[in-house]
Amino acid sequence: MTRAQKKKKPAAQYGAPVLLVDFPAQHVCRLTLNRPEKRNALSNELRGAIFAALEEVDRNKDIRVSIIRGAGTCFSAGYDLSRETGNAAQDLPFYGAGGAGEWARHVVDGCFRIWDLAKPVIAQVHGWCLAGGSELATACDLVYVAEDAQIGYPPVRTMSPPDNQFHAWLCGLRPAMEMMLTGDAISGRRAAEYGFANRAFPLTQLENEVLAIAQRVAKVPGDIQQMNKRSVHRAMEIMGLRAAIRAGTEIQALALTTETSRAAFSQFRESVTKGLNARDAAFSDYRTVKKNR
Repeated sequence: MTRAQKKKKPAAQYGAPVLLVDFPAQHVCRLTLNRPEKRNALSNELRGAIFAALEEVDRNKDIRVSIIRGAGTCFSAGYDLSRETGNAAQDLPFYGAGGAGEWARHVVDGCFRIWDLAKPVIAQVHGWCLAGGSELATACDLVYVAEDAQIGYPPVRTMSPPDNQFHAWLCGLRPAMEMMLTGDAISGRRAAEYGFANRAFPLTQLENEVLAIAQRVAKVPGDIQQMNKRSVHRAMEIMGLRAAIRAGTEIQALALTTETSRAAFSQFRESVTKGLNARDAAFSDYRTVKKNR
């Protein structure tokens, strides 16, 4: 191998698709987050691909339901924080108003883009489903998880509350408060008990079970299903969900001005790995589990 070949960047940086699309059954489209080497970190490129694919599906009369899943060991470990591809301010997938709180508002706008689609979207969650990954799953209409999946929002420990503050709406006051005050992850089983997910399955059964559910959803014609989906969402909106989640972006933006949050982001700029380890070491979880045993 020549010196030039040794320096060659991984194939993923040479245009390998960050999102894979297939059609595993009649009327069903499946999107696979395809950055397994990055635990499917949600770069703006990947987020843009997700939105574009879902909007294309919404226009396709032959498709009635979509599935989102992750390649490799997990669904998604969150937003991309790397120097190379994780600059949240650059190349946003769609326009949003700038100024303080821009990123949080942009995330919530993206979640509501999925929420407002005509056709149902199903999240198929395994492994880590953290931070932005949990927000993506939440934006979907149905969520099915592996029993041993790990779902959490660890940035509450040093950075801010979530961009998309869904926890109280889905999980209730006490579970939401515990997750917010600890940053601990919950298992797939617990996620189903709390209401974050519809059901939990053994990992080996998850894909087949999700596909079977998608096929049942696809039996309903799209014009009727659109109304069915909208009726549930309107009920939640009348109770204040949309306004409350949008208001949460202001709290998230305010949190970023705290001394602790500024220090955390400074550390992340130096090294994402060191920043994550510093955040979680005292809790002995996430990537620090092996180091503290």
